[in-house]
Amino acid sequence: MKTFCGRANPTTGSMEWLEEGEDYDYHQEIARSRYADMLHDKDRNVKYYQGIRAAVSRVKERGEKAIVLDIGTGTGLLSMMAASAGADFCYAIEVFKPMANAAVKIVEKNGFSDRIKVINKHSTEVTVGPDEDMQCRANILVTELFDTELIGEGALPTYEHAHKHLVQEGCEAVPHRATVYVQLVESRRMWSWKKLFPVHVEAEDGEKILVPPSEMENCPGLPSVCDIQLNQMPSSDFSILSDVVKMFSVDFSKPVQSASTCYRVQLEPVKSGKAQIVLSWWDIDMDPSGMINCSMAPYWVKPTSALQWRDHWMQCVYFLPREEPVLQGEKLYLTACRDEYSVWYNLQKARADEEEHKADVCVESPVCRCRAHLLWNRPRFGQLNDQNRTQQYIQSLRRVLKTDSVCLCISDGSLLPVLAHYLGAKQVQYFVLFFRSLHFSLFLKANHLEDKIKIIEARPELLKPSHLEDKKISVLVGEPFFTTSLLPWHNLYFWYARTAVSTHLANNVTVLPQSASLHMMIVEFQDLWRIRSPCGTCEGFDVRTMDEMIKDSLNFRESKEAEPHPLWEYPCKSLSEPQEVLTFDFTKTVPQHCLSTEGSVKLLRKGKSHGAVLWMEYHLTADISVSTGLMQLSNEKGKCEWNPHCKQAVYFFSSVIESEILSDPTAVTYDIKFDTKTGEIAMDFKL
Repeated sequence: MKTFCGRANPTTGSMEWLEEGEDYDYHQEIARSRYADMLHDKDRNVKYYQGIRAAVSRVKERGEKAIVLDIGTGTGLLSMMAASAGADFCYAIEVFKPMANAAVKIVEKNGFSDRIKVINKHSTEVTVGPDEDMQCRANILVTELFDTELIGEGALPTYEHAHKHLVQEGCEAVPHRATVYVQLVESRRMWSWKKLFPVHVEAEDGEKILVPPSEMENCPGLPSVCDIQLNQMPSSDFSILSDVVKMFSVDFSKPVQSASTCYRVQLEPVKSGKAQIVLSWWDIDMDPSGMINCSMAPYWVKPTSALQWRDHWMQCVYFLPREEPVLQGEKLYLTACRDEYSVWYNLQKARADEEEHKADVCVESPVCRCRAHLLWNRPRFGQLNDQNRTQQYIQSLRRVLKTDSVCLCISDGSLLPVLAHYLGAKQVQYFVLFFRSLHFSLFLKANHLEDKIKIIEARPELLKPSHLEDKKISVLVGEPFFTTSLLPWHNLYFWYARTAVSTHLANNVTVLPQSASLHMMIVEFQDLWRIRSPCGTCEGFDVRTMDEMIKDSLNFRESKEAEPHPLWEYPCKSLSEPQEVLTFDFTKTVPQHCLSTEGSVKLLRKGKSHGAVLWMEYHLTADISVSTGLMQLSNEKGKCEWNPHCKQAVYFFSSVIESEILSDPTAVTYDIKFDTKTGEIAMDFKL
């Protein structure tokens, strides 16, 4: 059965209706899943296996049959571990039908069909009793329902239901417990992901300061966790204000409560500073004694132990509602509040009359009131706070603006109109797409510019001369940045918008940026390759069925594309020089014909070619460019420094070539086409 799916094209801005097969969503889910990453997580798998063996042994020592309930079985791996460890029977629950079907095949292939029953249901729908899904309640509960925040995938309500309806009282649980740890830090870099800092502009009539509106200054932001690879955050980017403290624990072998609650710990800062950020991670004990432990602690907490790379469990950055100056040794209380799916934090200074055991009243989950946190994601805040980047735009605007310039800005939630006004443009028309103007009007009000900058709420193709007071635009500017963009070239929407407004532009219009270019480089990833790499066997179990399933989905139409990744979190080594492959001239309208290029790139360094990285560079003027990708390349070792505010596009090669340093270097050939009608880039690489 075919289905028509509507989608807004992020590059062209047009609404499209595409005919998709019934398997479309399933292929998307599998192709972009983290199943391979979990199967490659050696530390997780070994610890689970040890914990399961120990739990089965404890049950057998009591003279009982070992009946296992595995919720969220995925490939069936944990159930097969249990069966291999001597469990008498396993019930493996998997709600996602294609995954449940794969688990049945994997279980059968490994010879466990007689002792593992795969049930394709949500665990809350599973029934117990003769002729029901489960013959009896289980006495061993095995799950892997955790995300970076621990509870974000609904672990608590799932455990709560399982204890009430599916497992025996006093059951064994693997993992046995989880513990959440916190540490208070000051970090201008991380704080810049939540707050907008004042922007200083040197204008002809003195320094101007663009200040964020009070609504934004006092806004607590969004409740969603910021999960990152904290191991890639250099220690110079934050200052530790407290020791690591245990915030709360959950014992999974006992009934679990999912109802909202609060936990409070006392902290004494180890140094004075501004408390802005709570860093958090968790560990799980696979056994009651805590001897089998799997930890997400970052590098500075366990500097002696080898860190296991994983992308399915990272570390959490939580933003306090406001910055709190703290003094070394003073008494503070940190409160963690949680609902079923999320956690948020609040810091208070202790009062002399306060009883130490007194619990805080639960603090409401933060809600964005200024709208900016709804429009800008965290990397976007960081981008707007990047002073070097802002200076490049100021420098470029200075060159192109005249006192009588009529300026039109096309970008989502951009500060360029204000910069243009401060630098002398007579009339700045601020063009807001999709009616996202509310938070920008707060900016204008806070900086007393309501009568200086006009907001036009219209799509580019609907712009009328009356919107522009019958004037022609002499300067068209854009960063470009659009919230709908996922891949680097999606921001070429600026080019399509520029084409749509061309009748409103003066003959001698200046367009900034004047052009853009697509760049590419072949890389070897330190770890990111694991998310797309076949596993074969995992802890002795054949999981090739899963590999084939992922491969089929990756070969499905959409997945022969690049995918977005923030590469500052995922170290890689360049094997080739960066290469410019396509250019886009914004001084002209979008052409009717496709833009295409083909060629080859030489592999100059020894290593494994995992894929190509692609990014855009915007040429503001002849000699000022802004890169959304590579910022620096150390030529000796090929170490790459990436723009931390943007995601780069990664095209994983289906096969990996290992290059040696040869007198005749290996080359990768490429064929890249930009379809100007659809705004999509198709690429093909041959090793």
